[in-house]
Amino acid sequence: MNPRRKKRLFIIAASISFLGAATGLMLYGLSQNIDLFYTPSEILQGKDLGNGKIGAKPQIGQRLRIGGMVVEGSVVRSEHNLDVSFRLTDTGPEVTVKYTGILPDLFREGQGIVAQGILISADTIEATEVLAKHDEEYMPPELAEKMKGIKHVKPEY
Repeated sequence: MNPRRKKRLFIIAASISFLGAATGLMLYGLSQNIDLFYTPSEILQGKDLGNGKIGAKPQIGQRLRIGGMVVEGSVVRSEHNLDVSFRLTDTGPEVTVKYTGILPDLFREGQGIVAQGILISADTIEATEVLAKHDEEYMPPELAEKMKGIKHVKPEY
């Protein structure tokens, strides 16, 4: 092999190695910022991987997003500060969400919401953000699949 081809081959191999290492480092760095989406059933029973297989449950301390319907009569507001606690459900199991702050205007019991936060116990999430569904027709596909048969309560204006 002539020296010119060796030099090109070395440059190409070095470039591919560099890009591979850079991509690996970026993915490793971003993996700590990924928030997986769960429903209350998936938090308590594990994610359904298809073919009848159940995946691992989220671990305590893991950041995640949860979506579901706010259970009627479950919203408890503190009289002294902005602490709010409520329960979410999809098709059966319920998960408690604790949040400190002002809830969105469209937040209601019986309404669909998505909360982002940290799992602090097997069935409790400390939310850092709560998003209320702004259109009664839209629902994320994953949540719509899990919530078939649950009645949606339209907001009254």
